[in-house]
Amino acid sequence: QVQFVESGGGLVQPGGSLRLSCAAFGMIFSIYDMGWYRQAPGKQRELVAGITRRGSTTYADSVKGRFTISRDNAKNTVYLGMNSLKAEDTAVYYCNGKSPFSNWGQGTQVTVSS
Repeated sequence: QVQFVESGGGLVQPGGSLRLSCAAFGMIFSIYDMGWYRQAPGKQRELVAGITRRGSTTYADSVKGRFTISRDNAKNTVYLGMNSLKAEDTAVYYCNGKSPFSNWGQGTQVTVSS
């Protein structure tokens, strides 16, 4: 069964940085395009960054130039580096396939506040 375990969230001041990690289990990680998603209170979950199995990346306009997605296939892990964080980045962050599996992890909370 596919399982994702996200970590690295926390409380950070505006302009600060965080690096999220997501370990994947129960899948041949290297053959899948992966994505980071977020869900803010009262809003739908949205895709913020994607990375293909070959390492090509895409970003939502709202995070372009501030977030960086990367992967380590040897560790079955995908990362999200976040810089210049804004209050509107506050959300629970999840990873999953670019075409999501039905199983979602518990997510990791990112709160940007002074």
